[in-house]
Amino acid sequence: MGTALDDDELAAWLRLLETPGIGRDAARRLLAAFGSPEGVFSAAAAARRQLVDAAAARALEQEPPEFPARLAAARAWRAAGTDRHVVTLGDPDYPSRLLQIADPPLLLYVQGDPALLSAPSVAIVGSRNATPQGADTARAFAMELSRAGFAIVSGLALGIDAAAHEGALDGRAQGGAGTLAVVGTGLDRVYPSRHRELAHRIAATGALASEFAPGMPPLAENFPQRNRLIAGLALGTVVVEAALQSGSLITARLAAEAGREVFAVPGSIRSQLSRGCHALIRQGAMLVESAAEIAAALGGLAGRERATAAPAVPESSSGRRDPLLEALGEDPCSLDALGARTGWGAAEMSARLLELELAGEVTRLPGGLYQRRRSA
Repeated sequence: MGTALDDDELAAWLRLLETPGIGRDAARRLLAAFGSPEGVFSAAAAARRQLVDAAAARALEQEPPEFPARLAAARAWRAAGTDRHVVTLGDPDYPSRLLQIADPPLLLYVQGDPALLSAPSVAIVGSRNATPQGADTARAFAMELSRAGFAIVSGLALGIDAAAHEGALDGRAQGGAGTLAVVGTGLDRVYPSRHRELAHRIAATGALASEFAPGMPPLAENFPQRNRLIAGLALGTVVVEAALQSGSLITARLAAEAGREVFAVPGSIRSQLSRGCHALIRQGAMLVESAAEIAAALGGLAGRERATAAPAVPESSSGRRDPLLEALGEDPCSLDALGARTGWGAAEMSARLLELELAGEVTRLPGGLYQRRRSA
């Protein structure tokens, strides 16, 4: 991993995220303008008011009431083991696939192997009230995909999630890839509590990840946010058993919006738990009956990702020419126009544009446009 955060840096990141009225969008604007959380808090109040509303600007001037307790919990969690990591948006090892989603998290807490955040992976999700057949399917698919070299991403929930993690652990024991559980609580607790042993097994050979600070309870609003990370971390999402109102369909929609593959396992027309999967198939998801079909569909994507994971792009701040900045020119420009000018894929462009935005080189405008902030 990149350089570990010291306690003061962790405090600054956590304070920024805990400040009332500062959501992820506002935090990214502040970071783009001032370079780091420390820079945000040391900036003049008038400068901050140019980027956020008056109430949020005032909130930045003092520590949030719950901040000391949250910071103490985060420090205690990290100090409890050498397998505890905090990965920030500015970390060179931040997973590039998350840079490609509309709302990347600013900070991730990871217990276990943080390399799994960037490994070729497949998300497997589905009903909490899975049938025995559905659970067996999820377990078998996960084991075979793990043995094929794909890490399995899921949410540690009851039903399909748990079966997917267990299958991946079986595959890992046979030399396969690990499994990554993305959770909707702080990593100092396990939800549901009956999965405590499963969570420990995952952390031992894979990883647990959360954008929520230690101490965060399982609030209902956390789980849709968790779902966007499951979809964003994986090359593709497989839905095994889902009702029409299932949260798994949210994960599938988020995956599709991020340009990822969506797969659905068909079932009986008499089963309520098949209706969500059948709806996805009607909407264009790939009908799959075996893990081999998924591996075949994603194998080429994984290979291309490895080939383009580190494009050689000179940093403009070093005085060298930056081809993406040159392609932007001086006027606002869309991703489509940039792609035509550079030949880069949307994923590579989005990741690099976010880096340039954080470095203060590029401004994101309404309507999906980008513009240089200064000459490079």
